[in-house]
Amino acid sequence: MHGQELRQGGRGAPGYGVTKLPYKVRVYLNNQVLIPASLVRALGISGLKYAVITVSYNGIPITVKGVKLLRTRHTDSRQFTVPRKVRETYGIRPGDEIEIIEIKPFRFS
Repeated sequence: MHGQELRQGGRGAPGYGVTKLPYKVRVYLNNQVLIPASLVRALGISGLKYAVITVSYNGIPITVKGVKLLRTRHTDSRQFTVPRKVRETYGIRPGDEIEIIEIKPFRFS
């Protein structure tokens, strides 16, 4: 997978050494998708709460605006939930692989 490797950081469990997009990832059972800490740091989005995320599923680009980036207390990694409408429209199910193409800050207007 594009520049991904299992590696051990300073503390904690080993992570994925992803530092650039696109990034292929599986959808979790709770319909969430992981953005690894190494990618969050590389993109400089650790302070971001809402984003515009473009993913590709079966070769179809899908852009979702206003996605909330969920965080845990002790890591820079983020997760986001694939919205129900997007899942139903494109048939995305838990265990399916999607490709994250772009993550940009969301501007409220």
